[in-house]
Amino acid sequence: MHYGSLFFLISFLFSSSTMPPPSRSIQRELFGTFPDGREAHLFTLRNAAGMEVKLTNYGGYIVSCTAPDRSGKFENVVLGLPTFADYLKGTPSLGPIIGRFGNRIANARFTLDGQEYTLATNNGRNHIHGGPQGFDKKLWDATPKDGAEPALQLRYTSPDGEEGYPGTLGVTVTYTLQKDNALRIDYQATTDKPTVLNLTNHAYFNLSGMKQDVLNHELMIAADRFLPTDPGQIPTGELRPVAGTPFDFRKPMAIGTHINDTSEEQIRLGHGYDHCWVFQDPSNKLKLGATVYEPASGRRMEMFTTEPAVQLYTANHLNGKLQGKEGVPYVRRFGLCLETQHFPDSPNKPSFPSTVLRPGQTYRSTTLYKFSAK
Repeated sequence: MHYGSLFFLISFLFSSSTMPPPSRSIQRELFGTFPDGREAHLFTLRNAAGMEVKLTNYGGYIVSCTAPDRSGKFENVVLGLPTFADYLKGTPSLGPIIGRFGNRIANARFTLDGQEYTLATNNGRNHIHGGPQGFDKKLWDATPKDGAEPALQLRYTSPDGEEGYPGTLGVTVTYTLQKDNALRIDYQATTDKPTVLNLTNHAYFNLSGMKQDVLNHELMIAADRFLPTDPGQIPTGELRPVAGTPFDFRKPMAIGTHINDTSEEQIRLGHGYDHCWVFQDPSNKLKLGATVYEPASGRRMEMFTTEPAVQLYTANHLNGKLQGKEGVPYVRRFGLCLETQHFPDSPNKPSFPSTVLRPGQTYRSTTLYKFSAK
């Protein structure tokens, strides 16, 4: 054998047996199995900066998401459960895709083009977050996309009449972990019949790394109006100025500053913050909608969106019965949700921005959660 060929062979065998495999920015593993044998998978996305996001194609849940503190230490900042079995039992929407309609629809019914549709009820007499068998309970088709900005594309076809909604709806949701430590979520959908649609994600964030509740988190929302609600938490139709109210987050303010101010009717009705804020810029361009800063860790999150509004929810009904991945009980006020969306109950309020999607149109929406530290 020629010495050059022998050297090549030895080099090949050595490299094949001792060199580590090339690193991948996305990994897939079995998360759990349904009683009928279907499998759900857990996908881990990593970028070069060291950020890591874990997602499952069951419900599109964000299972965990790490972010650096001011010293560069990465910790999980999203509330999540330890096992697939925990998710299968049902959660208070700890990070899934919400659809077909995020938030509430009054009396679980609406009229579209002269026809009334009755939806599943799961919030008293109202419909919330797509119903008891919404998108958070579905197994989505998953396509991982490796690269410098790893992505997970999820697809689901919602049949005509599912949870009462008209039209067969084809939905694609793509999670992308960007180089700049932003988690980008792109939504796209088409329908074969006129329908209503309001997609969002329901992640609970806690920038302390699960060390304490979120009352010291400093929040800014770029909104000068919010939607007051009735006792059933259905918007009254009024767009009320935030000025002079506990809802004024135009300048950063600790979430705990007014959250227990029971002299404010809207705080009482929501048991804290569970309201929709209307952005000063209502356009569908990608704009800064909110920032969150946690002083102890220095972590900062910026939220950008193409949506006209955001629902702030301050975990008013968590009660400590659920325990997270870190073994910490999820108690009241242990997380905050920034659910980018169109207005709640829009199908019943013609003055609100339309959520109607018709055949031939394509629904598109984008939200980014960008992490940094100072």
